[in-house]
Amino acid sequence: MTINKTKKEDQLTVAVEGRIDTVTSPELEGALKDSMGDAEKLVIDLKDVDYISSAGLRVLLGAHKTMSRKGGLKIINAADSIMEIFEVTGFSDILDIG
Repeated sequence: MTINKTKKEDQLTVAVEGRIDTVTSPELEGALKDSMGDAEKLVIDLKDVDYISSAGLRVLLGAHKTMSRKGGLKIINAADSIMEIFEVTGFSDILDIG
């Protein structure tokens, strides 16, 4: 998994590449925790993510809870396979996905 962070004014964009699973989700969680403090808005770009496990969903839910006290979290560029997981788990009703 590769994580690229870009900060523009008060918005942090995190682009993830690869799989978000039990092995890689702690790395994503750490990267988000290290960077969310300064950001008012968080955008997570899943364009190059081909799989997300329940561990990855937990990381997104934690980021959502943290950012809901600020300017919010938005998920962008989720592939159809990832969207299906969001829909089956109900995350599509919780997260702002565009």
